[in-house]
Amino acid sequence: MPTTFAYIERIKSLREDSDYTQAYVAAFLGTSQTMYARYERGANEMPIRHLIKLCKLYDVSADYMLGFSTRKHPSKPENK
Repeated sequence: MPTTFAYIERIKSLREDSDYTQAYVAAFLGTSQTMYARYERGANEMPIRHLIKLCKLYDVSADYMLGFSTRKHPSKPENK
Protein backbone atom coordinates (compact mmCIF):
# COMPACT_ATOMS: atom_id res chain seq x y z
CA MET A 1 0.00 0.00 0.00
CA PRO A 2 1.42 3.39 -0.94
CA THR A 3 2.06 6.11 1.56
CA THR A 4 -0.47 8.91 1.66
CA PHE A 5 1.79 11.25 -0.27
CA ALA A 6 3.63 8.84 -2.57
CA TYR A 7 2.95 11.21 -5.44
CA ILE A 8 5.24 13.82 -3.85
CA GLU A 9 8.26 11.59 -4.41
CA ARG A 10 7.06 10.63 -7.89
CA ILE A 11 6.47 14.16 -9.21
CA LYS A 12 9.95 15.28 -8.21
CA SER A 13 11.61 12.14 -9.53
CA LEU A 14 9.75 12.29 -12.86
CA ARG A 15 10.56 15.98 -13.26
CA GLU A 16 14.25 15.46 -12.58
CA ASP A 17 14.41 12.38 -14.84
CA SER A 18 12.86 14.46 -17.62
CA ASP A 19 15.31 17.35 -17.03
CA TYR A 20 12.45 19.79 -16.51
CA THR A 21 12.66 22.77 -14.20
CA GLN A 22 10.00 23.54 -11.64
CA ALA A 23 9.25 26.68 -13.64
CA TYR A 24 8.63 24.64 -16.81
CA VAL A 25 6.27 22.21 -15.08
CA ALA A 26 4.50 25.05 -13.29
CA ALA A 27 3.91 26.83 -16.60
CA PHE A 28 2.61 23.57 -18.11
CA LEU A 29 0.14 23.29 -15.22
CA GLY A 30 -0.82 26.95 -15.34
CA THR A 31 0.41 27.70 -11.84
CA SER A 32 3.36 29.52 -10.30
CA GLN A 33 6.77 27.99 -9.68
CA THR A 34 6.33 28.77 -5.99
CA MET A 35 3.09 26.79 -5.81
CA TYR A 36 4.58 23.88 -7.75
CA ALA A 37 7.55 23.82 -5.35
CA ARG A 38 5.03 23.60 -2.50
CA TYR A 39 3.49 20.52 -4.18
CA GLU A 40 6.91 18.86 -4.38
CA ARG A 41 7.58 19.61 -0.70
CA GLY A 42 4.16 18.40 0.35
CA ALA A 43 3.24 21.81 1.77
CA ASN A 44 0.13 21.91 -0.44
CA GLU A 45 -1.94 19.08 -1.86
CA MET A 46 -2.01 18.96 -5.63
CA PRO A 47 -5.39 19.44 -7.31
CA ILE A 48 -6.61 16.45 -9.31
CA ARG A 49 -6.56 18.51 -12.53
CA HIS A 50 -2.80 18.98 -12.07
CA LEU A 51 -2.29 15.30 -11.35
CA ILE A 52 -4.06 14.43 -14.61
CA LYS A 53 -1.95 16.92 -16.57
CA LEU A 54 1.26 15.54 -15.05
CA CYS A 55 0.27 11.97 -15.97
CA LYS A 56 -0.09 13.19 -19.56
CA LEU A 57 3.16 15.18 -19.47
CA TYR A 58 5.20 12.22 -18.22
CA ASP A 59 3.12 9.55 -20.01
CA VAL A 60 2.49 7.57 -16.84
CA SER A 61 -0.62 6.09 -15.29
CA ALA A 62 -2.37 7.69 -12.35
CA ASP A 63 -1.81 4.44 -10.43
CA TYR A 64 1.94 4.88 -10.89
CA MET A 65 1.83 8.57 -9.99
CA LEU A 66 -0.12 7.83 -6.81
CA GLY A 67 2.11 4.92 -5.78
CA PHE A 68 -0.43 2.14 -6.35
CA SER A 69 1.73 0.57 -9.06
CA THR A 70 5.40 0.32 -9.89
CA ARG A 71 4.58 0.14 -13.62
CA LYS A 72 4.74 3.52 -15.30
CA HIS A 73 2.43 2.54 -18.15
CA PRO A 74 -0.84 0.71 -17.78
CA SER A 75 -1.12 -2.48 -19.73
CA LYS A 76 -2.82 -2.04 -23.07
CA PRO A 77 -6.20 -3.73 -23.39
CA GLU A 78 -6.32 -6.75 -25.65
CA ASN A 79 -8.18 -6.49 -28.93
CA LYS A 80 -11.33 -8.57 -28.81
